[in-house]
Amino acid sequence: MIDLLILLFLVAGIVLVTARWKVSPFLALMGAAVLGAFLYRIPLAEIVPTVTTAFGSTLGNIGLVILFGTMIGVILERSGAAIAMAEGLIKLIGTRFPNLTMTLIGYIVSIPVFCDSAYVILNSLRKAITLRTGVSALATSIALMTGLYATHTLVPPTPGPLAAAENIGITDSLGMIIALGVPVAAVAALAGLAYASTFSRKEFTPLPADSESDLSEQSYDDLRQSYGTLPNGFLAFFPILLPLVLICVGSIVKLPAQPIGDGAAFDALSFLGTPVIALALGLLAAVALLRGHGKLARFNDQINDSVRIAAPILLITGAGAAFGAVLAASPLTGFLSDNLSGLGIGLAVPFLISAALKTAQGSSTVAMVSTSAMLAPMLGSLGLASPEGMVLSVLAVGAGAMVVSHANDSYFWVVSQLSRIPVATAYRTLTVATAVEGTAAFATVWAISLFLL
Repeated sequence: MIDLLILLFLVAGIVLVTARWKVSPFLALMGAAVLGAFLYRIPLAEIVPTVTTAFGSTLGNIGLVILFGTMIGVILERSGAAIAMAEGLIKLIGTRFPNLTMTLIGYIVSIPVFCDSAYVILNSLRKAITLRTGVSALATSIALMTGLYATHTLVPPTPGPLAAAENIGITDSLGMIIALGVPVAAVAALAGLAYASTFSRKEFTPLPADSESDLSEQSYDDLRQSYGTLPNGFLAFFPILLPLVLICVGSIVKLPAQPIGDGAAFDALSFLGTPVIALALGLLAAVALLRGHGKLARFNDQINDSVRIAAPILLITGAGAAFGAVLAASPLTGFLSDNLSGLGIGLAVPFLISAALKTAQGSSTVAMVSTSAMLAPMLGSLGLASPEGMVLSVLAVGAGAMVVSHANDSYFWVVSQLSRIPVATAYRTLTVATAVEGTAAFATVWAISLFLL
């Protein structure tokens, strides 16, 4: 029992110092790892090797994948490819169903682009569609927000699912995570769409713009012109579709049934489907989106920006792995094995822990990293140690990381302020929308588990 109380103390400490005192999550997780090692009485000679080995091996396994994925997202964002993808989808499905259009645009764009940045980019497009169709801005805001959120927490190569997969020890099954994450995210996005549609005719008094240069006041035409000539629609989608397809194909050829045998084709597809190779090829495809004079300088600037964006994520991921390694080396593993195995709550554990951490400290990525680090020693006790169980655990963690977005979440403020939604209204709508979406995602994961576990 004392071992469990120590874990609760450490988690509460992480939440307190990150949410209230704004301490870096990296320092909070590293501090929890070291303090936990002392509290669990891990021998002094083993503390540093336990922490540093887990930190280093995790960054070695997943660091380049996160870095390349971030680079692709930044280039898609800065080159106008995200706008080109959105326009391609509008041509395909039109503006007759504006909420559906915004959900679908968000669902696809957020696979490579961080949801916060994507909402900033797409807000002017959302405004234009809202004005053209006469639907409530509240509905289109919720639809875009939930569409972006769905893939942000459930579909690699966004950092959260990647980090969770690494901590749980299943990076070699990213193809399966993508294959299951795509439909789970689709159900979550549709749940958000259904909720958004209830506000289609709901009017509200928007907040006044802070200034004439306020981003929420920028017209879509101005935004579009700021990118110059937009990339070709196919080229805009290609940098993200290529690695996703390669990773999935790489996973398929490695199935025990060996669908293509074990010859040269197997070796080639396995190599190309390795996440770091697939994303490196996606990055090369993204480079083709850069055009005009000064391409090399812009490419270097964007790569440098990508490194700055990815660095905190990499550090948090490594620190989360160190924290998880300390828990795995502690007596907590035995306690959990003895007490959780008979409860039969399985996937509810990762979902509830992730949801609690997300709600308490605000960051979906931190919630996913911390939860997956804590979850790794529990998998056997929960009956989730099989490859399928670990994949579903990653998705359950992602579902929990949606629940709920409120004032301590930067995304909440990005959406509410750019859409000029009053805070009280945002709590009644945006926060509830993320609860609906996350719950729907977990229900889908649980339903899938009935067939796979």
